[in-house]
Amino acid sequence: MLIAITREVSPSVAGCELSFVPRTEIDVARANAQHRGYQRALATLGCEVRVLDAQPDMPDAVFVEDVAVVVDEVAVMTRPGAESRRAEGASIAEVLRQYRRLRAIEAPGTLDGGDVLRIGRMFYVGESARSNADGIAQLRSILAEYGYTVQGVPIQGCLHLKSAVTALDDESVLLQPTWIDRAAFAHYRIVEVDPAEEHAANVLCIGGTVVMPACFPRTRARVQGAGVDVVSVDVSELQKAEGAVTCCSLVFRES
Repeated sequence: MLIAITREVSPSVAGCELSFVPRTEIDVARANAQHRGYQRALATLGCEVRVLDAQPDMPDAVFVEDVAVVVDEVAVMTRPGAESRRAEGASIAEVLRQYRRLRAIEAPGTLDGGDVLRIGRMFYVGESARSNADGIAQLRSILAEYGYTVQGVPIQGCLHLKSAVTALDDESVLLQPTWIDRAAFAHYRIVEVDPAEEHAANVLCIGGTVVMPACFPRTRARVQGAGVDVVSVDVSELQKAEGAVTCCSLVFRES
């Protein structure tokens, strides 16, 4: 059984952290409706969706992916790069403790889950403003105990690694070449986003299907042309908060 941990949208989401997108008005009611559609899509793909209450005083808390990295053997609580987000992990840890032993990234390390891309037993971690060398080193040390490999990857012009590249399956990636050197993923089949859709590289792979935002039809056609099934969801309001489809859930197999 796949578990998908999600959290309702905070009524204060308009006060979210922003780095690479301009601040525009967010319709909270519409964001909630879109998020429920996203949750339904996860359920349709076989996930048991757990929905946590909103955190009214934590604008970014809907983006649960950033506060933990979960593998079969352990859950690693991160230390987000934005100080305003560091309290978000406590309630997530209480849920994850039901499924996994917990470890944690400690100061001065910082790590956002949005920077962590798993493909098989390989982890790529974005060297970003949110994830520093110490945080990456700590993650490498923890995961090495369970036979995983961690490799840092420079990015530019975007918030997280998974803004620039995500997995379509264990042999293929969807990549935005403007924000990351494709050479780091040269041994995978690379599908590039359509140049007209610069934010389209973030997709969530569940089984043989990827979930992707509905607003990127040209890139969706490229993904489907590569033989990958796609479920499209409207997340336009959360995109205004610099969110995407991977960051709104923590998906892992119940052990």
